[in-house]
Amino acid sequence: MLDMFLAQAPTAPVPVPPIDYAAVLPMLIVFGVACVSVLVEAFAPKATRWGIQVGISIIAILAAGVSLVTYASGSSPKAGTTTFSGAISVDRPSLFLWGTLLLLALGAVFLIADRKIVPGGAFVAQAAISPGTVQDREQAATTSQTEVFPLTLFALGGMMAFCAANDLLTMFIALEVLSLPLYLMCGLARRRRLISQEAAVKYFLLGAFSSAFFLYGLALLYGYANSVKLADIAHAAAGSDRSDTLLFAGLGLLVVGLLFKGSVGPFHTWTPDVYQGAPTPVTGFMASCTKVAAFGGILRVLSVAFSSTSWEWRGVLWAVAIISMVIGAILGLTQTDVKRMIAYSSIAHAGFLLVGAIAMTENGLSSTLFYLLAYGFTTLAAFGVISLVRDSSGEATHLSAWAGLAKRSPVLAGVFTFLLLALAGIPLTSGFVGKFVVFSAALSDGMAPLVVVALVFSAVAAFFYLRVIVLMYFSEPAADGPTVTVPGGFTTAAITLGVVVTLVLGLVPAFALNWAGSGGFAS
Repeated sequence: MLDMFLAQAPTAPVPVPPIDYAAVLPMLIVFGVACVSVLVEAFAPKATRWGIQVGISIIAILAAGVSLVTYASGSSPKAGTTTFSGAISVDRPSLFLWGTLLLLALGAVFLIADRKIVPGGAFVAQAAISPGTVQDREQAATTSQTEVFPLTLFALGGMMAFCAANDLLTMFIALEVLSLPLYLMCGLARRRRLISQEAAVKYFLLGAFSSAFFLYGLALLYGYANSVKLADIAHAAAGSDRSDTLLFAGLGLLVVGLLFKGSVGPFHTWTPDVYQGAPTPVTGFMASCTKVAAFGGILRVLSVAFSSTSWEWRGVLWAVAIISMVIGAILGLTQTDVKRMIAYSSIAHAGFLLVGAIAMTENGLSSTLFYLLAYGFTTLAAFGVISLVRDSSGEATHLSAWAGLAKRSPVLAGVFTFLLLALAGIPLTSGFVGKFVVFSAALSDGMAPLVVVALVFSAVAAFFYLRVIVLMYFSEPAADGPTVTVPGGFTTAAITLGVVVTLVLGLVPAFALNWAGSGGFAS
């Protein structure tokens, strides 16, 4: 029997799919250095581990950025390219989203790396130790957390893969790669450990639930199109006489999973608790980068796979956008914690972003990409400012603690005022330009009623930003009020980066708008 088997003609070798390494080099650099960072945790001495991790994380992001710029300005085809057997699509929107993610991640790493605000850093070394025990107090005083750096890089790599995924299976794997590190990072706060661990558990459970929705939707769409590739699903939807039950059931479940990651109401329930409980540097990373990745995925799925069926699903997403704006603006008015307030602000902004995402035009795509860039930097800098206002228990996030802040620290109050005005969409800020181009694209696509609703709730949301500004400038500080910590170099760099980008995009947005509109999705 063995001789007969060996005598058989050799089978043809399995063809190796060609890989455009230049196109995916930024993502490979991030994942590669993330693996190296894990080895650093295993073999580097504790005394040198923090410095090595900070150094290689920053170098990885900068190297990925250089490779991205080199490819985008050189050999990249305008129409985009697909690689890894069509699983990854590197086109102009992907390159824009990757550049945005890398810049935001650089600012987030700066916030994570700062150890001047909290001695030893904002992260606990061993999160499994019970909070408040003797062992917990000892490890808080003597050890520091460095595993957060490889977790950040793995999450960043997952985000880059997610917004460039050209089939649903790759998108699901990327979704899990970006989500699992974030679940862990949410529970690593050095102060207020129980709240942090509660946030991590909530995020994990609801995240797993949303991933199940995504996976069920994937299975139904595979049953409908006999493929998980976005282009094949689009082809089946456009020219098939099969029942649309599987198509729209799969689309609905898939979109639920995507909207959860984007903090879009009514799939937002995790957002306020997680934003409040997670370490503030992680909150800034999630609020900016996760939003970019999630809406990058939403844009690609809707534009590539379901553009031919937009008449059937646009009405539903109109309603979702309105619900998100209503929840974010109305419930934001009732908040007394500044981190929860910005969480509800992000839900309202998700509604505004969805207005651009469902426009399904070139202007809708470019305006949504620009909005993601503008919102990400403003939000990241805002959380950097929040980390500096502290009392004996940690960050002073109750709004009453911010009363009279302008008298204690006029510079910090001025910076935060500028960022809040940008979130409100005041002219000369990136927030104004972002809303203007998104609403203009929606008007051009015949969505005037939705734009009117968005303008109304944008004005409502502006009220709770102005309330904080009035509190900082026209209230007297309490005698036992919080102190403003002098920021370290890393936090200063992160806040400065966010403020500068917010100002530049508000004054001269043409370059970013042209880049965002330089091409469409490749399939």
